[in-house]
Amino acid sequence: MNRDAMLHAVRQELGYWDIIVIGGGATGLGVAVDAASRGYATLLLEQHDFAKGTSSRSTKLVHGGVRYLRQGNISLVLEALNERGLMRQNAPHLVTHQAFLVPNYDWWDGPFYGAGLRVYDMLAGKLGLGPSKRVSKDETMRRIPTLRDTGLKGGVVYYDGQFDDSRLAVNLAQTAAENGGVLLNYMQVTGLMKSGDMVSGVTAVDQESGEELHIHGRVVVNATGVFTDSVLQMDDPEAQQIIRPSQGVHIILDKEFLPGNTAIMVPQTEDGRVLFAVPWHNKAVVGTTDTPVDAPSLEPRPLEEEIEFILHHAAMYMSKIPTRADVRSVFAGLRPLVEPGGGKTTSSIARDHFLVVSPSGLVTITGGKWTTYRKMAQEAVDNAVLIAGLEEKSCVTKHLRIHGWLKHVDRKDPLHVYGSDEPFIRHLVEDKPELGELLHENLPYIKAEVVWAVENEMARTVEDVLGRRTRALLLDARASIECAPETARIMAEALGKDDAWAQDQVRQYTELAQGYVID
Repeated sequence: MNRDAMLHAVRQELGYWDIIVIGGGATGLGVAVDAASRGYATLLLEQHDFAKGTSSRSTKLVHGGVRYLRQGNISLVLEALNERGLMRQNAPHLVTHQAFLVPNYDWWDGPFYGAGLRVYDMLAGKLGLGPSKRVSKDETMRRIPTLRDTGLKGGVVYYDGQFDDSRLAVNLAQTAAENGGVLLNYMQVTGLMKSGDMVSGVTAVDQESGEELHIHGRVVVNATGVFTDSVLQMDDPEAQQIIRPSQGVHIILDKEFLPGNTAIMVPQTEDGRVLFAVPWHNKAVVGTTDTPVDAPSLEPRPLEEEIEFILHHAAMYMSKIPTRADVRSVFAGLRPLVEPGGGKTTSSIARDHFLVVSPSGLVTITGGKWTTYRKMAQEAVDNAVLIAGLEEKSCVTKHLRIHGWLKHVDRKDPLHVYGSDEPFIRHLVEDKPELGELLHENLPYIKAEVVWAVENEMARTVEDVLGRRTRALLLDARASIECAPETARIMAEALGKDDAWAQDQVRQYTELAQGYVID
């Protein structure tokens, strides 16, 4: 993918795109893949970088949703379990099965969760990742030696999926491009064009040059997540707000807090949330919270009480108690929950997705979660095709291999996340051995990955590289700040930028990354 070539394609297109997608998160990218793979002329515009917001800040799980089963939302669980299986088939280099253990400290927990998770297995059917089972206290401690053993009765083991969210987002963008789609990051939609009362395109501003573009489309899809309402109000200033953002916070700890390969799942904390501690890139992701927020933000910040909430609950289940000094990074993400009316708390709002077609023909798809992105995209494109009067073509994404597809990867190798692109990165090192050096001794990334991100993955800033193309910002925020100057130097060379650009990038990145460090 090359941004200059993408921008040129937009400037050259004087007619109508079949489908214009606003938003480059999981849902928007899914829509672009679906539409392009059906053969429609597809354009996606993202105001910042792909997966900048919610889609790079998840719990890193591909799951059916055990908590929704408890709430009785069987249809949501069934759909998500099916999509979980398809994600693993279509992107096996990034999506894998993960063992979870529910520790039992009360005598009735074992039978209760054992029975519930057997239903979970049954709903997954042939796309299941492994059978759940009750295990003894000894087996529980063998799997998670840092678990608090006082009062422990045993546990229940079950299987769900795990992935790298922003890496999958990049691969989806590449998949859409390979199928003829055009995608632009740093292209902010500022308005909707209309022919009569019907939406007929968008106005957009290139955030790098300031150039304004007027782009015609037969149908526009609003897939902007927590920013959904702003696009609905471009269409109709009187439009009622439908999004009620909820903030989820996670902390990253060193592997010593969760040795082994088994994750912990605590079904119910004091506020009714599920608590996870999950192995990820040789670290542990622990979260999450569910805090209503008033307005969406591109860079949400964790609240002190959220950090303390996670540390407090982690200490209840871990024999090695994490402190603030142990936190390598803390990050916040906003969930685009659709307001169903009434005074419910955000933790009780269902995570089902929501699709609506405005009188102007604007198609809006929002809500949902990463696991169901493909199904959401299919429904959005089906509706967009009807609105635009396009020739009907069948969806092909159910078995469409995502860019990078490689069935067998060595997950101990940090480059495994590139799948079939891995040999090309190694080739960069063969040509220029210094690119094989680590960016930082506490991070698994080599300099060649910076070059690859710029030349093939449309990375435009240091944040793009350290925050999303690699996961340095999340794995160790302080270390990522320390390697920002070298990252900027490599990027400047690849992009043809000067020292002033590099220095400005380091300044901007340092300011942003400080928000991921806690004292």
